[in-house]
Amino acid sequence: MPSSILFVAACVIWGSTFWAITLQLGQVAPTISIVYRFAMASSVLFAWCLLRGDKLRLSWAAQRWTILQGCCSFGLSYIGTYFAEQYVVSALVAVLFALMVFWNPILSRFVFGTPLTWRTWAAGSVAVGGVVLLFYHAIAESLRDVLAGGQGHFILGIVLALGATIASTVGNTLVVKVRQHESNVLLSMAWGMLWGTVLVTLFALVRGDSFAVPTTLSYWGGLIYLSLFGSVIAFACYFTLIDRIGTQKAVYIGVVTPVLSVLISIQLENFRPGWMEVAGMVMCLASVAWALKAPSAPARPAVIEPELLKKAV
Repeated sequence: MPSSILFVAACVIWGSTFWAITLQLGQVAPTISIVYRFAMASSVLFAWCLLRGDKLRLSWAAQRWTILQGCCSFGLSYIGTYFAEQYVVSALVAVLFALMVFWNPILSRFVFGTPLTWRTWAAGSVAVGGVVLLFYHAIAESLRDVLAGGQGHFILGIVLALGATIASTVGNTLVVKVRQHESNVLLSMAWGMLWGTVLVTLFALVRGDSFAVPTTLSYWGGLIYLSLFGSVIAFACYFTLIDRIGTQKAVYIGVVTPVLSVLISIQLENFRPGWMEVAGMVMCLASVAWALKAPSAPARPAVIEPELLKKAV
């Protein structure tokens, strides 16, 4: 399948998943929703691999990186996202995920020694200014609430969302390590989602969350959509793009996704941004787009032969 189709599919699906998550809030604990989502997605992927005749076993060299990647991408990241959306409108959480295009080069600098250009720092500064404008009123109101003896839930939501973006960035970097040892994208995804499910399950047990079974159609509709489209299909597109064009370009999806999420949030969540919020959003997304126009760094030598990568798609 052409990379352009994979890119568009991931953008459209993930642009709607931030709102779809809100369909699951309030009926069971966020941790339980995450467990249900990735348990279902992992089961579908393992079944898919069996139908293709794949062996389900991973080598320990691949499995150890898959454990780390799954816990970051499907565990910590989603714990932060689901809890954040209890306090922050979904569109704003999506905008924060656009900042991953800056976390990625920063992490690459530490892990792979990739140099950071002036363009990255300049665009990052503009993006931070945009985020401040975007959240100015909400942050000010939350601070007043804290000073008055309140709990400042909005700030907590922002911190959780930022933590989720960092966990996702670490997960993206670990995808490269996984792929050095395992070419089957779907199989490594299945194992990664399984390990993420195990992590969140343990977290839920520690918290004492109840594994209740929701009864509303909206919850199950959201769960099926998030599991099959938001997890299986979108991540398959995304991880395949990382294989083909690298993390630095695959993360372009983070530029388009917030725009779609905001449009959905305006329509379905009665989110009405003022001129300051709109200006902040434009600054944030424009700075991200500007940073991504920079020439790509030379690709690292491939470890897996192209013929093996074709089998993973």
